[in-house]
Amino acid sequence: MNTATSQPEEYDLLVLGSGEAGKYIAWTLAKKGMKTAVIERKYIGGSCPNIACLPSKNVIHSAKVASYFRRSEEFGIIKDNWKVDMPTVRERKRKMVTGLVEMHLDLYKKSGAELVIGSGRFVGPKTIEVTSADGLIRLLHGKRVVINTGTRPTIGPIPGLAEANPMTHTEALDLDCIPEHLLVLGGGYVGLELSQAMRRFGSRVTLIERNSRLVHREDQDISAALQELFKDEGIEVVTSARITRVEGKSGESVKLPANRNGSETVLEGTHLLAATGRTPNTDGIGLGQAGVETTDRGYVKVNDRLETTAPDVWAVGECAGSPHFTHIAFDDFRIVRDNILGGHRVTTGRQVPFCMFTDPEFARIGLSEMEANERGIAYRLAKIPLVAVLRTRTLSETRGFMKALIEAKSDRILGFTIFGVEAGEVMAAVQIAMIAGLPYTALRDAIFTHPTMLEGLIPLFTNVPHAAAAVANVQALHA
Repeated sequence: MNTATSQPEEYDLLVLGSGEAGKYIAWTLAKKGMKTAVIERKYIGGSCPNIACLPSKNVIHSAKVASYFRRSEEFGIIKDNWKVDMPTVRERKRKMVTGLVEMHLDLYKKSGAELVIGSGRFVGPKTIEVTSADGLIRLLHGKRVVINTGTRPTIGPIPGLAEANPMTHTEALDLDCIPEHLLVLGGGYVGLELSQAMRRFGSRVTLIERNSRLVHREDQDISAALQELFKDEGIEVVTSARITRVEGKSGESVKLPANRNGSETVLEGTHLLAATGRTPNTDGIGLGQAGVETTDRGYVKVNDRLETTAPDVWAVGECAGSPHFTHIAFDDFRIVRDNILGGHRVTTGRQVPFCMFTDPEFARIGLSEMEANERGIAYRLAKIPLVAVLRTRTLSETRGFMKALIEAKSDRILGFTIFGVEAGEVMAAVQIAMIAGLPYTALRDAIFTHPTMLEGLIPLFTNVPHAAAAVANVQALHA
């Protein structure tokens, strides 16, 4: 097919990439009668159901079950020989993914949105050339176009890293054997979640972080709690380490010469996992031909309505620089959907809740202490250890704490942080109070079921210092 002379197929809406935001935009507008097509290169439904969020939580749950086996005597259960069978762990995950893909295909069918499998690139304004795996080429033009190409794991410029064939989360979640000694580059979400899971399956694990502490953008108490958790689980954590080069091949033998606080050291293992950040999938897709500009970091340049520099072209999800969470991508969908249908919604000021699925979990909504201090926002702090929440004692899961930031001169909740069992669920209750604009006293005086984790919000918010004392402290600080 000669695309230069062919007339493109016409659509009301084209979506490049089938991730969270893009697929929902396509399904919703197709149901409203728009002729819609989604172009997807590989993962139907995007990375979340295939290689990221849901598969990782599936594998992490298997690792939690393994940890219960290790602790079984603590619960009065005497065990004999047991072992982790990684092919079965992988099969459980694959079965879930297959079910999710089938669900997506059914939703495409029901919505009327067309799914086009192939690699897409812009060849002109709002015009995309799609090449299928068998070489067939289609030329598509949309009245409106949404770019939803996501990000990929960053393989940094460390000499020898790319040649060592390191695993990313994609390969780590598809292992059929337990790595003898896993080296993990990066102390963020992926690095922390998978380090703990692999340790619980039986790997020796060394986690290498270039900053002076884990999750260095979070409060010191969170970093310290995670460091202590990993130490207790037998994970070696090496902070302030700059890897100078990588030698060997992941899966066989790997050496990482490094500089740590001015002294040289060598870290050795059998497998290497690179978890050092994300790179937007915006190169090689012809954005220049479409009149779509990118930022200096390669993300699609968008305004607060998620509009790009080209008319009637939007960008959503991680490729647009939105916070890297599926739930934020879903909100991107709502923003673009409403704006296409004549409304006015923006990304400005929206809540960004998150949960890291270590065990126990770490979740936060609103301001951390670091953020409040950086912005000069005065606050009152309440903090309790989770051992004070009686539900944790019934579970033998007493590790962690929760804390809340309350505005100095009012009863408004500014932020909530929890490191502990069921953290994501507990955070959601505080988030709902924040959405409703409730004062912290509403949670303090609530009647929560006993014994539940949520009940812990009562002693937490009972511990909020009086506003007068907090103001006096702030004045003393600035005196």
